[in-house]
Amino acid sequence: MKRLHRYLGEFVYGGIDGSVTTFAVVAGSAGAGLDSSVIIILGFANLIADGFSMSVGAFLSARSEHDNFRKHRKREYWEIENMPELEKDEVRQIYRDKGFEGELLEQVVEVITADKDRWVDVMMTDELGMLKDGRSPLAIGGMTYLSFMLMGIIPLMTYTWDFFTPFPADLFLSSCLLTGVAFVLVGYLKSAVTETHPVRSILETVLLGTSAAALAYIVGDLLEKLFS
Repeated sequence: MKRLHRYLGEFVYGGIDGSVTTFAVVAGSAGAGLDSSVIIILGFANLIADGFSMSVGAFLSARSEHDNFRKHRKREYWEIENMPELEKDEVRQIYRDKGFEGELLEQVVEVITADKDRWVDVMMTDELGMLKDGRSPLAIGGMTYLSFMLMGIIPLMTYTWDFFTPFPADLFLSSCLLTGVAFVLVGYLKSAVTETHPVRSILETVLLGTSAAALAYIVGDLLEKLFS
């Protein structure tokens, strides 16, 4: 559970994108008066393709950050081995800026520079401001895709149901209600990631989703009237 919590951010943002974009497709199609079968085709095409694209982007971004961290860490090892005095002066300046001085400052510098790994860690964090992300890029991409699919399928549930057997209520209205529940859930989880008040986070997510859907519905309706 603790490991899964490390990927909560990817789950939240993948879920937001999945629910919002798929609901926008549904709303635009409903506004254009398209048949349920067409809405299902467009919705699932968006769900699979856009979800895959987003997860690949998340994977490549995370891998690039890992590669960049390794590149700078390797460079710091080279500088320590080839320019030890210059690097030691940099450590001294870093801790002087933190308020250390005199004999205490020199003791701190000696302790840090006595171990190359510790020395490099200090240079990475205090000089370059870079922290190692221990998460797997593949897991980041996978979690993004999973949440995109899980949340993105919700706006399509009523139409999928209706494809197999008649749905007992208005399809678009029911889709709106179910998607609203998804927005509330994702908004609540988002508050844990951004450390904001849950109500504020929920309202922001609902507003974002409904605005995108309303715009898509209006555009779909206008285009249907224009070309009919």
